[in-house]
Amino acid sequence: MKRTGLLNSELSYIISKLGHFDALTVCDAGLPVPEGVQRIDLAVSEGIPSFIDVVKAVLMEMELESVELAEEFKDVSPARHDELISVLEMESAQRGKDIPVDYVRHVNFKLNTKKSVAIVRTGEFTPYANMTFKAGVVF
Repeated sequence: MKRTGLLNSELSYIISKLGHFDALTVCDAGLPVPEGVQRIDLAVSEGIPSFIDVVKAVLMEMELESVELAEEFKDVSPARHDELISVLEMESAQRGKDIPVDYVRHVNFKLNTKKSVAIVRTGEFTPYANMTFKAGVVF
């Protein structure tokens, strides 16, 4: 049994297989998962696990190129959006490089999830609390 880091075997395996520019989406409990995209369902109940907790766990394991968010996230759920941006800024500082954040309309965000290797569903009930990680390389 793993002692530290990401303990969920499905999620750990997916991250280990990601190549440069592959996409992994972490979402709230309501985002539709397109047919043909692997669903990793971590949702237990409202808020468990939270979107931010899952994002932090993924950040510990994954090399990032950039992230994608829905434009509506900023206006509809500003507290959660700002919390996420703070997490990304701290991560950027620790890594010594910026993590670019790209914004798209929510309708386009949902369409883009069709290209994700997997979608990780959390127990988050905050509207638009969804993010797609784009994998980087470690060299």
